Amino acid sequence: MPNHTSLPASTRSAPAKPRAHRTGIWSGPVPILTAAVLWGTTGTASSLAPSAAPAAAIGSAGLALGGLLLFLSTRSARSLLRRCGRGERWLLLLGAVAVAGYPIGFYPAVARTGVAVATVIALGSAPVFAGLLAWLTTRARPTSRWAGATVLAVIGCTVLVLGPELVGGTAPMDVTGVALAALAGLSYAAYSLIGGKLIARGHPSGAVMGAMFGVAALLVLPVLLGSGTQWLVTLRGAVVAAHLAVVTTFVAYRLFGYGLRHTAAQTATTLTLAEPAVAAVLGVVVLGEHLPAVSWCGLAVLTVGLAFLAVPPGARRRTR
Repeated sequence: MPNHTSLPASTRSAPAKPRAHRTGIWSGPVPILTAAVLWGTTGTASSLAPSAAPAAAIGSAGLALGGLLLFLSTRSARSLLRRCGRGERWLLLLGAVAVAGYPIGFYPAVARTGVAVATVIALGSAPVFAGLLAWLTTRARPTSRWAGATVLAVIGCTVLVLGPELVGGTAPMDVTGVALAALAGLSYAAYSLIGGKLIARGHPSGAVMGAMFGVAALLVLPVLLGSGTQWLVTLRGAVVAAHLAVVTTFVAYRLFGYGLRHTAAQTATTLTLAEPAVAAVLGVVVLGEHLPAVSWCGLAVLTVGLAFLAVPPGARRRTR
């Protein structure tokens, strides 16, 4: 939802309206990019989980624990569920379903297509879905600046992540895995737009994220319990789950929610394409993986696209 949405003059939150107009790099893009950096540690962390841990269970554990932590630590999240109107409650529920849909779609997609393909499809499709959904629901046509930056970022992300396969050949594509990854991208775009819409109405970002993720935590509990929890009682399993819950869910989504207060959701989903870049670098540094030259070229293109979108036009003019 564009960050310049005005609040009704009769609302008590109207005095805070000027704050929503702040679109400087530190008020929106930096918190979102920081959240993307934290999300980029997900792949490395999950690779250290016990081999017996199912992929869907790892993602569900992070969301279940982190979502409940977000909800229980945010008093305004509990009061938001009581004081918001029926329409906003339906929005919160729809947002929670979308939040729960991401790990349920993404982690099985990883198991079927591999990390690289699933990451490109899920994160690469999210900005496109966000732009289309914003256009359909608010009639806010995407700007040419957003479109150009998104095209650069998606191309860079694709070349970065798929570089090894482009050089060494590719395996046959799993259609179901591709569909699950696209579902994850749609889920991410949907809850980003819903969260941005509720925040733009004057609700605290912590309350919105806490409420959506708290309900989503309950929705994924059956997936976690049904997949088996024996791996969680091991030291490695507990550490991985704690990292996913605290770092990549609790802290990252607090930052993401704050960034959504000052940034349009379609812009935010493009900025979070920094996540696969961080994951790729961590794979090289921590896991000893190798990236060909074409992947590093993709990283450069991705960086240019994100920088173009993150730095406000006014700031670029002032530096000339």
